[in-house]
Amino acid sequence: MSSPDLVVTGVGHAGPPCDSSGYLKVRKQRKFMGLQDELAVVAAGRALESAGLPGPLGARAGLFLAVGYIPFEQSDIDLLLAGSLTDGRFSMERFSTDGYASVNPLLTFRCLSNMPAYHVSVNFDLQGPYFVTYPGAGQFYQALEEAAAAIRGGRIDVALVGGVAHQDNFLVRHHFRRLEPSEDRRVDSAGILVLEAASRAGPRVRGRLLRWTIDYRAVDPFEESPSPVEIGADGAMGPASLPVALAQRPSGRFRHELRSRDGFVASSEWELA
Repeated sequence: MSSPDLVVTGVGHAGPPCDSSGYLKVRKQRKFMGLQDELAVVAAGRALESAGLPGPLGARAGLFLAVGYIPFEQSDIDLLLAGSLTDGRFSMERFSTDGYASVNPLLTFRCLSNMPAYHVSVNFDLQGPYFVTYPGAGQFYQALEEAAAAIRGGRIDVALVGGVAHQDNFLVRHHFRRLEPSEDRRVDSAGILVLEAASRAGPRVRGRLLRWTIDYRAVDPFEESPSPVEIGADGAMGPASLPVALAQRPSGRFRHELRSRDGFVASSEWELA
């Protein structure tokens, strides 16, 4: 699909250590935030600053976000497991009572995949449509497609499109070790793009989305396990790989290609000012 009418007006990225306090309407909110929430808020704040859109965004702005795998630390899992055992065996009854009560009740707020979107929307007053998907770079292209459709359909004027992943934790590392025993490099990161229609952006244009493709080829995990391939971005960043690459690139033509383990085949071409 060609997209000369869609332009990038802002870019932002973030990695740990990360302190979102300067972007929060209520700083006490931070106690409810996990690392992925803080990364997303900081990346969004930086993207909006670079776009010259510092004020409340309102109903004509939407959020389209791909979020990585659910993070969880081993110390919390150990507590949960210890409270869920009866005579050394897992008990659903104990899990739903003692086990569940053994961990910090704020923990679920810091892990849920929709919480980064909540914190971005509430702190920058995004009241338009939103789309949250999970967990990889292939899903980022779905978010991009949804954002483009919303702008072209006249539902919004501004779209924040991005990816965020907290991957340097026990549960996510364990997941990838099962898939790729030899590959253990995972990066915590977030990247956000501000997209607008070219007719609205005026002199604020920082780049153009020239074209993109997205396709899905079903994979039977019992029969095959295709190795992921990503060209033009750091695949260790998960769904944040493409927006971070764009945020870090100063200017010129940029092409990204992706083949994901879960069946996505996608590419995009950008011209950055």
